[in-house]
Amino acid sequence: MISEKENTRISKFLSLVLRHQPETIGIQLDEHGWVPVGILLKQMAAHNHRISKEILDHVVATNSKKRFAYNDDESKIRANQGHSVEVDLNYTPLQPPAILYHGTAERALESIFKTGLEKRQRHHVHLSMDVNTALAVGSRYGKPVLLMVAAGDMYTDGYSFYMSDNNVWLTDHVPVKYLKRKED
Repeated sequence: MISEKENTRISKFLSLVLRHQPETIGIQLDEHGWVPVGILLKQMAAHNHRISKEILDHVVATNSKKRFAYNDDESKIRANQGHSVEVDLNYTPLQPPAILYHGTAERALESIFKTGLEKRQRHHVHLSMDVNTALAVGSRYGKPVLLMVAAGDMYTDGYSFYMSDNNVWLTDHVPVKYLKRKED
């Protein structure tokens, strides 16, 4: 259908407009992050990013991180998490597993062990149940380091956790006392 390179290019552009800068192509996300598919495609075409609904379907279905989702009748699309714009994704608080993982770059450790994991410009801190996924995330920013998060203890102490539609665990902040570097 489309090359892997083209799939990646479209996915990155969708991440930009559905997570961070919808104004780039003149769209508005509703309060829950949704935008009508027809409007998205029309505005993409108007800004020299012309794709068909079939290609959009392919990008959504094949995205390895499951970053995007359609509503039930596939009339709307949104990013599953990672927004820097204000949206309410209607997550329900859930009890997390005892341990979750966070991948980061080695150069970030000093700051992390001073302030904990902070959401910064995003809505939440992203955590994983899977070591390999966390390491892959960390490797995007430099030499990867794996942190273990005592999520069960945090939950017991009153912190809220959510799970995105693509199985990423989310929380607002991870204080230092719940963090430990996982040694190889």
